[in-house]
Amino acid sequence: MKKHISCQERDYAFRYDLHHTENNKMNPKNFFLPALLLMASAGIEADACTNLLAGKKATTDGSVMVTYAADSHSLYGFLNHTPAATHPKGAMRKVVDWDSGRALGEIPQPEHTYNVVGNMNEHQLCIGESTWGGHHELEDTTGQAMIDYGSLIQIALERSKTAREAIKTMGELVADYGYASSGESFSIADKDELWVMELIGKGAEKGAVWIAVRIPDDAISGHANEPRIRKVNMKDKDNVMYSKDVISFARKRGYFNGKDEDFSFADAYAEHPADTRRGCDARVWSYFRRFNPEADSYYAWCVGESDEPMPLYIIPDRKVSLAEMQESMRDHFEGTPLNMTSDVGAGPNKVPYRWRPMDYEVDGKKYTHERAIATQQTGWSFVSQSRDWLPDPVGGVLWFGTDDTNTSVYMPFYCSMTEVPAELAEGDINTFTWDANFWVNNWVANQAYNRYDLMIPDIRKVQGELETKFQTSRPETEKHYADLAAAGDMSTLVKEVNAEGAAIAKEATDRYRDLGQFLFVRFMDGNMKKLDEEGNFLRTETGMPAYPSFPGYDQKYFDNIVKETGDHFLVK
Repeated sequence: MKKHISCQERDYAFRYDLHHTENNKMNPKNFFLPALLLMASAGIEADACTNLLAGKKATTDGSVMVTYAADSHSLYGFLNHTPAATHPKGAMRKVVDWDSGRALGEIPQPEHTYNVVGNMNEHQLCIGESTWGGHHELEDTTGQAMIDYGSLIQIALERSKTAREAIKTMGELVADYGYASSGESFSIADKDELWVMELIGKGAEKGAVWIAVRIPDDAISGHANEPRIRKVNMKDKDNVMYSKDVISFARKRGYFNGKDEDFSFADAYAEHPADTRRGCDARVWSYFRRFNPEADSYYAWCVGESDEPMPLYIIPDRKVSLAEMQESMRDHFEGTPLNMTSDVGAGPNKVPYRWRPMDYEVDGKKYTHERAIATQQTGWSFVSQSRDWLPDPVGGVLWFGTDDTNTSVYMPFYCSMTEVPAELAEGDINTFTWDANFWVNNWVANQAYNRYDLMIPDIRKVQGELETKFQTSRPETEKHYADLAAAGDMSTLVKEVNAEGAAIAKEATDRYRDLGQFLFVRFMDGNMKKLDEEGNFLRTETGMPAYPSFPGYDQKYFDNIVKETGDHFLVK
């Protein structure tokens, strides 16, 4: 059995998003070998991500939605792009491990591969993931496996038009070439259907065992570094797909010995101790409870007070909007017993962040910080929309943001895009530049981590203005794009999609650069400069800067000082 690795430990690092075509050359600056060697020596899993899902009848506009946060302390946030291509007979594709940059081998190219923008292809197919590890002995021991989880996503996007086709392609890839990663959950969505697929390797045997379940159109689901598929009707071929040996292999390895109808993939191939549930499943629970109060009952599972698992999906009591999906990605457990802004660790400025490591010990007892959906080490994230009433080049859109989901701006980029905006180009985690969306977002966020309750209103103002502008302009813009598609004028459509994407990325980056300067000036030296009704710095009648206010600290801060120091600071 695998030695238990907590979700908090998995939160150590993620991966670097690489281009994977036969023309790419490995770039040493992208390979985080020191961190990876440390992870390898410690046995730590590499991924810690969150996916939230909504079926087309569970959303206000009928779109299928998937969210994904790529969380890592060493991941640079940029928008990946792989162009569509026609390949000559005999062409091979290099496969490079997303975590280590290690070349795994080559596989034959199909005749044609599709345009891929981020995690969505030109047919509105979108795939996200989260890693859960599972039994350590099921990681590849042959040294011959060629398909890691990241390449599995990318190759499926290059070769598949629908979610079902992607699941079939992914199953065939690991069967033919072997699986080089640990246990993984995948969100797979097209314009009609939404699926969750879970997969793990077979150790010394080639391939992987897996299962995929279709999420009902009127349901919401999610996964966050925990396998979530338990007992399902294995005979329901319309809504359940799986490898032929998914149960027999579990029996052979001693992971399951019950009746076939009682088989649970999640319980056979992984363990679920209380700290993992709290650090992982609690994120999904916090999403569920936003849209159905009955989901509060699953809190007991998440904090280890009950062994009754949270279901894979629930039916929301109202339909979910795009804005609400974006807001869900900014969650710090507000309004719950796990609220990160209200415990003593939040400090006097109600900061909903805790620096790593997450686990600590006091008087021989082990404790943990909460792990929320919104976290400081996110490289990039998105909220995807796949829509069946629009032509594919317009229907598929990634609302993409870099750095912390809580403070970033979600920008709309269409699946027909063929040019990445300069502000979202590949960069380096150790090289700061004022022109990169990732760096200006980090500048804004990291200032707020120190004075959160004071700065977040100013951030929300700019963030809200930009996102509202981008969202309210979509109907008119998309009607124009759809007219171009209907007329068959794809060259103009793609040109305009690229131009608009470039303008949006520049506007969002420029506004946040200005916002960062504003925050620095307003909150310099622990003061808080006053503003006029238009949001400009207030001046006196003679034109001098108005005297600032001193926000100071809350009462809890002072109470804790006295509790810790007694009469040391007492005025006698």
